[in-house]
Amino acid sequence: MRLALVVDDSMLIRHTVCRFLEDRGFAVESATNGQDAMEALKRLKPDIVVTDMEMPKMNGGELITALRSQPATATIPIVIVTSKQGGFHTTEKRANFTIFKDINVTDQLANALEAIFGDKAQGHAAGR
Repeated sequence: MRLALVVDDSMLIRHTVCRFLEDRGFAVESATNGQDAMEALKRLKPDIVVTDMEMPKMNGGELITALRSQPATATIPIVIVTSKQGGFHTTEKRANFTIFKDINVTDQLANALEAIFGDKAQGHAAGR
């Protein structure tokens, strides 16, 4: 079973992304900011990290820097969740995929999973 770490200070986005991933067979852990995510990463080895960019304590950019700087986490695929107005989709080049909060999040997340893991990531949601 694949493990996902979802990091977002918005309960609505966090819940939406977690539920979507669970429906596709992922075990999911969540955190409300980058600092909490770094604590979780001391005990987890996720297959993917989905993170917001604008969060308190440690933002998404700082989290990505920390992930990419450590050998144990440097190759974990990262999907950022942001608003188009934030401009992170043009400035943050270290993520594998960007999805936008103001457009259908689940459709975009499905595309991100397919791009990162291939077709088999889609297969768990049959009948939904």
